[in-house]
Amino acid sequence: MELFPIIPAGVILALLVAVYMTMSVLKEDTGPREMQTIAAAIREGAMAFLNRQYRTIACLAIIVAVLLALLTRQYHTAIAFITGAFASALSGYIGMYVAVNANLRVAAGARKSLNKALTIAFRGGAVTGLAVTALSLLGVTLLFYAFGGAANPTRAPLNIVGFGFGASFVALFAQLGGGIYTKAADVGADLVGKVEAGIPEDDPRNPAVVADLVGDNVGDCAGRGADLFESTAAENIGAMILGIALFPVFGVKGIIFPLVAGAAGIIASIIGMFFVRARENQNPMAALTRGYIVTSIIAAIFLYPISQATLSGPGVNFIYFYGAGIIGIVLSFIFVLITQYYTSYSYRPVKEIAGASITGPATNIISGVAVGFESTALPVIFISLAILGAYWLGQHSGVPGGGLYGTAVATMGMLSTAAYILAMDTYGPITDNAGGIVEMSGAPDEVRQRTDRLDASGNTTKALTKGYAVGSAALATFLLFSAYIDEVKLALNIKGNFPVDIGKPEVFVGAFIAAMMVFLFSSTAIRAVGKAAQYVILEVRRQFKEIPGIMDGRAKPEYGTCVDIVTRGALKEMILPGVIVVLTPIIVGLVLKAEAAAAFLMVGTITGVIMALFLNNGGGAWDNAKKYIELGNYGGKGSEAHKAGVVGDTVGDPFKDTAGPSLHVLVKLISTITLVLAPLFI
Repeated sequence: MELFPIIPAGVILALLVAVYMTMSVLKEDTGPREMQTIAAAIREGAMAFLNRQYRTIACLAIIVAVLLALLTRQYHTAIAFITGAFASALSGYIGMYVAVNANLRVAAGARKSLNKALTIAFRGGAVTGLAVTALSLLGVTLLFYAFGGAANPTRAPLNIVGFGFGASFVALFAQLGGGIYTKAADVGADLVGKVEAGIPEDDPRNPAVVADLVGDNVGDCAGRGADLFESTAAENIGAMILGIALFPVFGVKGIIFPLVAGAAGIIASIIGMFFVRARENQNPMAALTRGYIVTSIIAAIFLYPISQATLSGPGVNFIYFYGAGIIGIVLSFIFVLITQYYTSYSYRPVKEIAGASITGPATNIISGVAVGFESTALPVIFISLAILGAYWLGQHSGVPGGGLYGTAVATMGMLSTAAYILAMDTYGPITDNAGGIVEMSGAPDEVRQRTDRLDASGNTTKALTKGYAVGSAALATFLLFSAYIDEVKLALNIKGNFPVDIGKPEVFVGAFIAAMMVFLFSSTAIRAVGKAAQYVILEVRRQFKEIPGIMDGRAKPEYGTCVDIVTRGALKEMILPGVIVVLTPIIVGLVLKAEAAAAFLMVGTITGVIMALFLNNGGGAWDNAKKYIELGNYGGKGSEAHKAGVVGDTVGDPFKDTAGPSLHVLVKLISTITLVLAPLFI
C-alpha cells in the first residue's frame, strides 16, 4: 500500500490548482458595461437551465436508486449510485460556474492581447478538467475503502459498480439535455438569422443569439464534463474488477493500479497546463498542442515506475504492461490526428464537401454523409490494433490470463490525459462565448479578430475531444464487457471461460436488439432537436414580424423568451431517449438472461461506437465546410455555395453535438447497468 499516498496527493493537488485557477480567472478585468450586460444574460440563462435540468435528473435518479435497492437487495449499490450521480452533477456545476464567468473576462482580456485572452480561457477550461477527474478519483477511492477495500479488496470493487452507473445516468441526461438545448438554439438562430434575415453570426439583432451562447455552455461544458466524469469512474472500476482475478499475483496493488495511474495522470495534466502560452502572432492551437504533448510525455514517464511498483511479481515482466499503457497514450494521439483530418478544412474531406456545395444543398449533404461513413474506417482499425496489441503484451507478461488486464492498462494510459483533454474541450465554448460578447458589444475589429482566432482553435479542440471521447469509450467498453463476464463467472462460480454463443436464438436476439436500440436512440435524439428548433424558429420569426425596429437597431429583441422556450423544450425532449437506453438492457437481461445480455453489450458497443464516429465526424466536417466557404472560397458569404453550406451545417449540428456525444455515454451506460444488475440476469 506504499503507493496509496499518490492518490490523495493527486486529488488534493488537483483541487488546490482548480481553486487557484478559479481565483486567477475571477480577479481579471470584466470590461465595459456593454460586455457585462451580455455576459450576465448568458450566465443567468445557463445557470437557470442547469438548475432546472438537475432537478429533473435528481427526481429520476431517486426513483432509480430506490428500484436498485429493491431489486438487488444491497444497500451499497443504491448508495454508490446516488454518490456517483451527485459527484457527476457537482463536477458539471463547478465547470459551468467557472465557464460562464470566464467568457466575459476572456472578451475583456482580448482588448489587451491574444495571450491574455488565451490564458484566461484555458484556465477556465482547466477548472472543469481538474474538478471532473479529481472528484471521479476521490469518489471511487472513498467508496472502495468505505465498502471494505482494506479488509476485503477482492469484494469491494464489485460493491462500488453503482458509482459508475450513477455517473453514467447523470451524464446521459446532462449530455442529451445540453445537446438538445445547444443545437435547437443554434439551428433556430442560424436558419432565421443567417439564411432568412441575412445577418451575421452572433448579431445582437437576432432574438435567439443569447440562447445560442447559453447552449454552448450547457452542451459543451456541463454535458461533456459529465461524459468524461463517468468515463474515468466506470473505467477505473472496470479495471479494478479485472484486477481481482490477478490478486494471487499482484495482491491489492493490481486492484488499486487504476487509481494510482489516474492520480499520476492528473499531476501530468497539471504540469502540461502551465505550458500553454502564445505570442500575439502565434496560432493559439500551437500553444494548446504543446501543452498536450508535454502532458502525454510526462504521463508516459510517470507510468513506468507505477507499472514497476504495482505490476511486478514472481515470473512477471512489468515492462509488457507498461507497453500496453503506452499503446493507450499513442492511441489517443492517433485519434486526435484522425479527427483533425476529417474535420479540419485544411484537408481533403472538408474541402470535398465545400466543393459539393456549389451545386446546392443536396450534393452538400450527399458528400457529408459519404465523408461521415468513410471516417469510421481508420478509427476502427486503430482501436482493433490497440486492443490486440495490449492483449498480446498482457499475455506475454508472464501472468496467466494477463491479456485482458493488458487492455485495462491500455485504457488507463489513454485516460491519463483526460484532465488536459477536458480543459481543451471547455476552452472551446468559453472562447465561442467571448466572441459572441465581443460581437454583440460592438468592440473594435482588432478585438474581434483575436477572439475569432481563439474561437477557431476552440472549434478544433471541441472536435478533437469528441474523437478522444469516442476512442476512450471504445477501449473502455471492451474493458467493461470483460468486467461483466468476470462478474457473471463469479456469480456462477465458473473457473474457466463463459462462452457467448451467438448461434443461440435468445443470444442472437439480444445482439439484434442492441443494434436496433442505437439507431432508435439516435433517431429520438435528433428528432428532439428538430422539435425544439421549430419552436425557436417560429419565435424568432414572430419577433422580427411583431417588434418593429429590431433590424435597424431601434428596438431590442426579447432574448429571455427564446431562452425559456429552448429550456422547456430541451428538458421535455430528453426524457424519451434516456428512458430507452436505461430500460432496454434491463429488459433483455431479465427476459433473455446473462448470455443474451453479454451479446447485447458486445453488439451495442460496436454499433454505438461506429455510429458515434459517423455522427461526430460527419457533423464536424459539415460545420467546417461552411466555415471554409465563409473564408472566401467558392463565392464566400452570401453565395449559393454558402447557403448550401449553412443547410449542411444545420443537418450536422444535431449529429455532432447531440446524438454523437450522447452515444459515447450510451455505450458506457449499458455496460454499467449490466455490471450492476448482473446477479439478476443469472
